[in-house]
Amino acid sequence: MILWATISLFTMRRQLVHVVSRRSNVFQQHRGFLASNRLSCQHEFKAETSKLLDIVTNSIYTDKEVFLRELLSNASDACEKFRHAGVAGETLLNPDRKLEIKITTEPETLTIEDSGIGMTKVDLMENLGTIAKSGSKAFVESAKNSTAAQNVIGKFGVGFYSAFMVGSEIDVFSASAVDGTSHVWSSTGTDSFTLREAPEFEGPGTKIVIKLKESERAKYSNASDVSDIVTKFSNFVGFPISVNEKVANTNTALWTRSPSEVTDEEYNEFFKLSGYGYETPLFRLHLKTDVPIDLKSILFIPKTHTERLGMERMEPGVSLYSRKVLVDRNSKTLLPSWLRFVKGVVDSQDLPINLARENMQDSSLLQNISKVMSRRILKLLKDQAKKDPKQYNDVFYHEYSRFLKEGVCTDINSIAELGKLLRFNSSFVADKEVISFDEYIARCPPTQQSIYYIRAPSRSLAVNSPYYEIFKKRGIEVLFLYNEIDEFVMGNMRNYEGRTFVAAEAKNLNLGEEEKTKEEEKTDDNPTLNEEDAKQTSEWMLETLSDVVSRVTETTRLDKSPALIVDHESSSVRRMMAMLQQDNTSDIPLPKQNLEINIKHPLILKLNDLRTTDPELASALARQIYDNTLIAAGLVEDARSVLPGFNSLLEKLLAKR
Repeated sequence: MILWATISLFTMRRQLVHVVSRRSNVFQQHRGFLASNRLSCQHEFKAETSKLLDIVTNSIYTDKEVFLRELLSNASDACEKFRHAGVAGETLLNPDRKLEIKITTEPETLTIEDSGIGMTKVDLMENLGTIAKSGSKAFVESAKNSTAAQNVIGKFGVGFYSAFMVGSEIDVFSASAVDGTSHVWSSTGTDSFTLREAPEFEGPGTKIVIKLKESERAKYSNASDVSDIVTKFSNFVGFPISVNEKVANTNTALWTRSPSEVTDEEYNEFFKLSGYGYETPLFRLHLKTDVPIDLKSILFIPKTHTERLGMERMEPGVSLYSRKVLVDRNSKTLLPSWLRFVKGVVDSQDLPINLARENMQDSSLLQNISKVMSRRILKLLKDQAKKDPKQYNDVFYHEYSRFLKEGVCTDINSIAELGKLLRFNSSFVADKEVISFDEYIARCPPTQQSIYYIRAPSRSLAVNSPYYEIFKKRGIEVLFLYNEIDEFVMGNMRNYEGRTFVAAEAKNLNLGEEEKTKEEEKTDDNPTLNEEDAKQTSEWMLETLSDVVSRVTETTRLDKSPALIVDHESSSVRRMMAMLQQDNTSDIPLPKQNLEINIKHPLILKLNDLRTTDPELASALARQIYDNTLIAAGLVEDARSVLPGFNSLLEKLLAKR
């Protein structure tokens, strides 16, 4: 059964070709019935058709609720056909009547009635007696390029039979608006159906009476539940749908209208009625394209999102429609995951959806649609950032930066464009301000080929970091990264507009051959170790700290700090590894570090003396200097872990007094 449920419509139709080819024989067998409208005749489904009916009823659809969507779509098509016939000048019964769809719930039955075109005796025989024959599809082919053809929903000719998922018996009363005849088609969804004249049904239109299975009565005889299903699947159908005389589809499909025709008030009302938020949206995008595929959409970016409040990960916010009928609610494949904060609808009459109208059959086409929609959203954000930088930086970016950064880390196709939207604090602007990479580059000297950054929990820690000292001396702008994901962002982007991203912790910083600043010239007069002492102190520290250090060299990049480690493992990476291993970072051993010392710093000068006069105290001091470099690098998960060594050093110092 599962295999049958997944075969394509084309394959199903091939299996039914010989059934359709013998349709003339069916009419020959029922000549007596056709000669007299007042006779009730029983007709057997052909063997293949009966088997297909069983498949449609039990295997194609994954959600029973969609039967109502299918019947309402058929009813909408009937109303659309009536409207088209009137415009085309055809003679119709009661041509001025209101086109609408009514649903009536009762304890054991569910009734769906429309005031559309209705069906003749032959229509009933062909459309309901032959599964996979779509009257709507035939209408679309005959009325190509008309507005009516664009609004017709039906396609496969199997949706009606989904009603047998919830019904044990179905009666279809239909009165044709063309010839005025009334008939009723009845079946239990097994091997046969009956067709008789039904003068009791006046019409014009069609009324479907479903005798509900006992197991389905509680839900589908409840008006509230039925209204919810209408709102879920058919809220934007172009004709009023009432449930027990109360209109259930209250929203208008704004995306089908031209953007110039829709007011701000209508957009905002649509946003709120669709449940996207209570405030007016921050940004919106109304998109209509004809090639290479017909697409109509309205997308919104709300002012806030729920994930920032510590709530669980949001579901995608954009739903996929086909001809105003829901195909995939909150589609997981329509947009990349990082765009889950976007709300709205995407509709197309050209979507190659599967038989159940629950998914698209062409995954490559869906990927192309996803790329198109993603590019348009990125363009919207780029335009808004240029149009109103303050609103973009202070409102949108403050709220949604984490999603853009997630996109850089997960969506390789969007990295370049996402880079234009990123913002960071920097050493050249105030604490709460943020700048773009373009602004950073605009201030760079022509010879600077790198974009430098420091990862720190706060600005105060960044500006007091030993890694920032050389940049401050040279007057080089540095980006301050306050979020752990920022390091992964830089790693994934690698470069921007030809300039590479370089961490301030990098070992060999190429800061150019700029002239020394006055501050640097002053430090040249400070006491310093001579070449021999510097060499011996470095070798002694390497031996003393051999369990944690792999190399000790002197550095010129420090002024106020005695030492630092370079090319170390990122603290953010360590935490990420711990998360993946579901472990604590303290359980992941640190590799040996590369230590650089400032031979002009008082602590290093004193250490040089102590290593020969008081080796024990010198060892404790060297160990504390190393621990301090780990803290500065963010590699100490819990600062309490260095307290024993610090206390030991204090005890040794006090013992010397």
